[in-house]
Order: sequence, then C-alpha cells, then structure tokens
Amino acid sequence: MTTQNSFINNNSETLPINVMGDSFNHNHQMIVILDFGSQYSELIARRIRETHVYSEVMSYQTDIKKICELNPKGIIFSGGPNSVYSDFSPQCDRKIWDLGIPILGICYGMQLMVQQLGGQVEKAKYGEYGKALLRIDDPTDLFTNLEDGSIMWMSHGDSSTKLPEGFSILAHTENTPCAAIANHDKKLFGVQFHPEVVHSVGGIAIIRNFVYHICGCEPTWTTKAFVDETIDGIRKKVKDRKVLLALSGGVDSSTLAFLLHQAIGDNLTCMFIDQGFMRKGEPERLVSIFSKQFHIPVEYVDARERFIKKLEGIVDPEEKRHLIGHEFIQVFEEESQRLGPFDYLAQGTLYPDVIESADTNINSSTGERVAVKIKSHHNVGGLPKNLRFKLVEPLRKLFKDEVRRVGQSIGLPEEIVRRHPFPGPGLAIRIIGEVTAERLNILRDADFIVRDEISKQGVYHDFWQAFAVLLPIRSVGVMGDKRTYSHPIVLRFITSEDGMTADWAKVPYELLEIISNRIVNEVEAVNRIVYDITSKPPGTIEWE
Repeated sequence: MTTQNSFINNNSETLPINVMGDSFNHNHQMIVILDFGSQYSELIARRIRETHVYSEVMSYQTDIKKICELNPKGIIFSGGPNSVYSDFSPQCDRKIWDLGIPILGICYGMQLMVQQLGGQVEKAKYGEYGKALLRIDDPTDLFTNLEDGSIMWMSHGDSSTKLPEGFSILAHTENTPCAAIANHDKKLFGVQFHPEVVHSVGGIAIIRNFVYHICGCEPTWTTKAFVDETIDGIRKKVKDRKVLLALSGGVDSSTLAFLLHQAIGDNLTCMFIDQGFMRKGEPERLVSIFSKQFHIPVEYVDARERFIKKLEGIVDPEEKRHLIGHEFIQVFEEESQRLGPFDYLAQGTLYPDVIESADTNINSSTGERVAVKIKSHHNVGGLPKNLRFKLVEPLRKLFKDEVRRVGQSIGLPEEIVRRHPFPGPGLAIRIIGEVTAERLNILRDADFIVRDEISKQGVYHDFWQAFAVLLPIRSVGVMGDKRTYSHPIVLRFITSEDGMTADWAKVPYELLEIISNRIVNEVEAVNRIVYDITSKPPGTIEWE
C-alpha cells in the first residue's frame, strides 16, 4: 500500500515508535541491528529506513528472548573494531543462529558468523581499506540485479580463511577471497565490506535485497502514520497532565512543539531559555513565529548572564557541554516551579544524539568499552540521574531528515523545517576555549554574514551546515596601512545526508571571497579567514 507522505520519497505507509521513545511498536515489521561497536551502526539503520522498513539498533548483549519478543523480520550484525579471535571480543548468543530469522553480518558481523558456526578467521596478509572492486560469483539473493565490478568500501585487517559447513562464496575482491558468503538454506549472509556507506556503489541495493527478497518485508514506514500514532500515543501517556517543552527554535524541538500542541493543547508550555549562545536575531524571531503566527505561547527566560558566568575560565569542550546541560536543567527546575507544576519534560532528542552520547556496548567480561563516545549532547549526556521530570521524547528514534518530513507534514514553517542543524550548546562550542561576551559578539556577527550571503546567493540549502568558528588565537595583519593583531575565523561548510558522516563542501571561490571580505571589513577584531576542508570522519562537524 502506498501514500503520498513518506519519510524517504513520498511513496509508502509508516508506523511509528513508542511515544516515549522506548521502542518500536512490536506489532509491526522491523529489522533489528545488533551493534558490535561500529560507529556506523546508526547508518545501517538509516539505510534500512530508506527502504521504508523500520529498523532499530540494540546492543549485541541484548537478551535473545527480548529479540524474539520483537518478532523481527531480519537481523543485521554490525561491524566493529575488534578481532573475533582475540580474548574478550564481543560475542553473541549462539542460539541466535537457530531462530530461523534471516541474518546479515557486516564486516566483524560476518567474521563472527564464520567463527561461531565452525569456520576460521585469521589476520589477513594484507589489510584492505578504502575502495575495492567487487567480483560477483553468485548473482542471486543479496546480489540480485547488482552490476559485477561495483565499487565497495572495505575496512578490515582480518579475513575468513575457512567457511562453515553449508556456506558458499558469493563474491570476492583482489585481496579478499571471501568478500561475501551465504548459507542459502538457513538464510545466513555475510559481507566483508560496508554496504551502508555512500562509497559503496550499489550498497543500498544489497540492503534492499536483504530486506525485501530475503526477509520478506513490506514498505510500511511513513510520515502520516507516525504523526497520527504519535499524537494518539502522547494523549494516552500524558492524559491531562502538564508538559514543559525545552524549545530551542530548531526543527527538532519545533516539530515536537507542534506535535504536542496538537495532542494536548494548553497543557503544553513552551519555554525558551536564552542562554546567550543563540545566533543573531534568533530569540526574537522564535518568539514571534510561535506566539503571533501559530498562537503557541512561549515563556521567554533571559538567562544570558547566568550561562556566560557559568562558563568563566572553562576551556574543555566536554566540561562546557555538561555545564550547559546541567544549567539548562537547573533553569527548567526553577522556572517550572514558577509556572508549573509540570509532570513531563519534552525534548527533541534524535537518534544521532543518542548514539554519539552513549557509552554503549560495554564488554561484560573486561569492562572495556567497545564503541567509543565521540561527544556528549546537552539533552542526553547532561541530564542528571535524579531528574524530577519524566521525559517525553517521541523523536528519539528518528533521523534528522525524518523529523524534517514530519515537520513539513504538520505545517511547520519552511524556514524552520529547512534550517541548518544548530547544536544545543549553540555558539559556546563554536568558540574554541573560554566563552566570553566579547567573543560571542564577534562570532555572532561573523556567523550572520555567512548565513546572509549563502541566502542571498540562493545556496543555503546546498549545505547541511554552514557556519563560523572563532579561534582563541591572534595573528598579524594589515588594514589601512596599520598593523593589526586580531582573531581568525574558520568557515565550516559541509554536505551530508544525515549528519552521521559528512564531507566538506566545495564552495566556489567567489562566494568564499565575498564572505571573507565582509567579515574582515564588518566584524571588529577579525583579520583572517580560513576554510576547514576536513570530512567526518576523521573530524566531527562541530569543532567541539
């Protein structure tokens, strides 16, 4: 069955996750992804959803009974940084192979399949990293309609040297004889490469073949059903109790505000905390749009001096994030007592926020972390354990593009729906080192010029994000025959599909020149502009 309101390309029905962000509605089809420490596990989930099938990431330690309760149509094992033959490498419950559920192992996941089922994995004579030419030996199942010689992305130092009984080779590369394997009878498949990354040509076709042809899923993941079921779920969960929303003005919290307002009306209170780290003119614009245009009251709280004072002398990025997150909660606690009482705190937390903040996949034998935390997010890592509010996080299992489609479907203004992502800590983490009022003013003016020019040139939506970063150093320059000693501004323009990976944008020199000239001429204390040409990975999108 199809509809005109899809998460991905407007041609399928959907069913949503639990309104509190706990899990998917177990009555509907899904693919479970077991995470063995890969930073791309969420990207696998993203690719599954591009096929219009819901997917959810869980730890490899998830009890097999819980997996069975979900009744998944298929299971995917992620990659990971470990070697399956090393001591304390992450292992799954061996009973999983006898469930009769189709399984696809990716990289480490394939090697684990080989090892646990009686094959052998060894350190490869030559590692294989980057692009590799895939030669297809069996053009059925996983490789149906896939062109022989397609480029796939490799990242491994181990290889399968002996296959388990009943397995055959589906594809190979020059350095990897077992690049893809299968036990067709048991519907067990493995690929040594990473079909989830954009560098793998035809990777999404392989995933689609697994989801549709092997698992027998149907495309049932749409925006309309998400909205309907989420609103209904909010009403059932919250009932007549009060909800306080942490409104930031971004697409996440704004979409949540619209959903909550449709669900509970006046039982919603939107509170905007102006912490002093917003971009130029944004606090005023936000209050005007919600209060005047859509008649959703917003409680404005001016806490600028309080937050800046809290960050005096702080230079560590993680400490900044945790202090800002803690202060957010303190302000909400205080203001809620004035306006409340409130039973729930609503947040626009997304899937990428959760995965980048979580200390996930702790090895139960060694206590070592399998996946490494990249950075904490103020609405995830900064929450205290004794939080007085119950959390409402209906968007917690959605990716950014899915949230945008939800926002569009419920009438959110285009300027908010397509607004570039902006971090919760705001400009505080785009100032490297200590945050001061002076540095905020410098960065705020430079950032405005960036946004103003790309809007004038009609290229705002060509970028996932485009912003300025202020460095806490000074360099020598000359202006008007006089020596200057001022700050540099870093320009960061990136392209991305979902924020999990990103590439630096190839911006025309003419545009960079215009922006550079405007900043050095219009912003005091800046005499040098540089451009960041780092992708994610190895860098992150934000500098802190």
